[in-house]
Order: sequence, then C-alpha cells, then structure tokens
Amino acid sequence: MENYYPLEVARSSEDDAMERERVGQLAILIGTLGLMLVLIGLFPTITGLEPKSGIGVLQILVACIGLTLLIIGALLFSKITFYPHQSTNLAQQIGVRLSLTGLLMTGAAGLADVLGFGSHAPDSANQIVPVLGKWQAFGMIVGFMVASLGVIVFTWMGPSSTDDPANN
Repeated sequence: MENYYPLEVARSSEDDAMERERVGQLAILIGTLGLMLVLIGLFPTITGLEPKSGIGVLQILVACIGLTLLIIGALLFSKITFYPHQSTNLAQQIGVRLSLTGLLMTGAAGLADVLGFGSHAPDSANQIVPVLGKWQAFGMIVGFMVASLGVIVFTWMGPSSTDDPANN
C-alpha cells in the first residue's frame, strides 16, 4: 500500500510558503507606498511642485493616507510573516485597535481646522485658510507613535510556540 500523502503535504506547504511570501511582499509594497505618500505630503517639492507658505489641507490628507497605508502594511506583514496560520489572540486584537486609534488621533489632529475644532477654524465671514499649527503637528506625531505602538503590541504579543496545542 503506497502512501501519497507526504508528497501532497510537501507540495501544499511549498505553495503555502510561496503564497505567504507574495502576501509579505504585497505588505512591504503597501508600507513603501505609504512612506512615499507621507514624504510627498510633507515635502511636495520632491515631486516638482512649487513651494507655498504653510501646509495645506491636501498635504495633510495625503500624509494621513500615507501613514494609514504604512501602518496597515506593517500589520499585514507582521501577521503573514510571524503568525501565518494562527488566529489572533486578545492582545493582538488590542494592538490592532490601538493602531487604528492612533491613526484616528493623527487624522483628527491634522484636520482639526477643517473639522471645526482647531484654533484656525474657518468661519463663513472671513474664510480663514486652515493651517497646521505646532499643536496639530504634535498631535499627529503622538497619534502616529500610538499607532506604531499598536503594531509593536501586535507583533510581540502573538501566540508563542508553547501555546500551540499541536506542539504538546
């Protein structure tokens, strides 16, 4: 009686490894695209645009989208690379929520004037142009640090090999 199962298992594990590698590369691509968008949002002169005074709403929005892609790419890469066939535990879910909270803080701080609770909120009479103040920049940095902390929590708090019942 011949046993064909080891060949099929080996073939499927090779396919699985290749698939994880592709998804890991996609995560790196998403993170790199996010980093490029952050750089374009913060320094638009690298694209050949003429510099203007201050930072505009579009620049802040592009930087926030870039930070979001960077964090999503990091979370995806961590999940696929370190914990491919394991479900997330409570600590990892807290890390994801912490990352999303940090991204929300970043967006709220950066777009505070546009949303109406910043110190330069536009009113109907004067139409003051929204600016990125020092407190808004500080809020964006703190929000990004919180989101990065969420990625670190997600990566460090994954299930260890001793938690896996298949290894016991």
